[in-house]
Amino acid sequence: MAKVTMPQLGESVAEGTIGRWLKQPGDAVAKYEALVEVVTDKVNAEVPSPYAGILREILAPEGSVVPNNADIAVIETEDEIEAIGAAPEGPPDAPAIAAPAIAAPIVDAAAAAQAPVSADDEPAGDPNARMTPAVRRLLREHGLEPARIAGTGGGGRITRVDVLAHVEALGTGATPTAPTAPTLAPRAPTAPVQAAPGPITFPPGVDELLVPMTRSLQAPHAYVQMEIDATRLVQLRERLKGAYQAKEGISLSYVPFVVKASSDALKRNPTLNAHWTDLGLVAHRRINIGVAVAMGEGLIVPVIRDADLLSIHGLNRAISEVAGRARANRLRLDDFGGGTFTVDNTGYLGTNLVMPILNVPEVGIVTMEAITKRPVVVSGPDGDVIAIRSIMNMVLAIDHRANDGAAGAALLRDIKAWLEGVGPDTTIY
Repeated sequence: MAKVTMPQLGESVAEGTIGRWLKQPGDAVAKYEALVEVVTDKVNAEVPSPYAGILREILAPEGSVVPNNADIAVIETEDEIEAIGAAPEGPPDAPAIAAPAIAAPIVDAAAAAQAPVSADDEPAGDPNARMTPAVRRLLREHGLEPARIAGTGGGGRITRVDVLAHVEALGTGATPTAPTAPTLAPRAPTAPVQAAPGPITFPPGVDELLVPMTRSLQAPHAYVQMEIDATRLVQLRERLKGAYQAKEGISLSYVPFVVKASSDALKRNPTLNAHWTDLGLVAHRRINIGVAVAMGEGLIVPVIRDADLLSIHGLNRAISEVAGRARANRLRLDDFGGGTFTVDNTGYLGTNLVMPILNVPEVGIVTMEAITKRPVVVSGPDGDVIAIRSIMNMVLAIDHRANDGAAGAALLRDIKAWLEGVGPDTTIY
């Protein structure tokens, strides 16, 4: 049997509420088919089944609050069903399985033949109507009636273990009892963890509230900051944005340019496209970039997968779609998890210098600040002159356990070079 666990629906989300089960015990479930609706304080999402098979048991009822990674359901997978159904039949006069440790009782063959156990004899709705062929064969071989055996499977269904335990008890003269299911120690409740708790409301008569903070603050942060001359980037976007919006139906943002620059730079700096674990740094081949999206109640970080394989237009559309789903509270489970690096667009709020917090276990996050016109010294063929340029600050935070300042500076330098290299010939498709 395979367990289905509560997924983490966002970086700062520690638990979810079971909204509605879309399947019931006994229902067949296809892999990736929607299994349950989960509600958090930030998103509502349909959780797909990670396995194909039959839903045997629901462990978390509707309305229950479940911490991340806790078991919520049990599925009997197709492989398990096929393995049981494929047990060798053997010759008609030989037992189907060898069980020397079990003393089988002597059964009157004529009586057994007069009362065979079959699916037709089972009432509708009986949980044992879902018994596997191997279990039915065992019952027939030992002349047993399912009504005399206590089932321990999902919904009271009889399993092979139940039949063999019953046969062993009959052979020793003991009173047959159902096998005892293993007792699991109760799971300790997980304290909620939130990075952006949103508005705080004090109930009547309450003067103080505890606001849990993100575990990201436990990682040792180091910061690198650089100025990017975005003049040519601004010129390119201004030239293209009108025709682009008319053609694509969405606006052309600066964010996909930064995501593209970051994905290109991460190829040359793979220790920043990584996760930190207790055993050390785990570098990733795939580049999955999270894009922070501000919501009324906090911050979520949906992920653009394989960002390095997308064009600027592809990134722009993917970001626009995921941001739209986020604001409509219609994010999909695939929008979360698996991020290897994060881009945070704080500049639209007018910020010029933000010290970002890591989206653990990622080891890097970069901010793109507001693009503002400033007088700067520009070197030309006639010497240095003061010119008005469009400047954007960028700040990179790194996990100092995984990389040092030099590695962070190398990554940010490559991002800067890509953005400053944008020109009239840069293609967005």
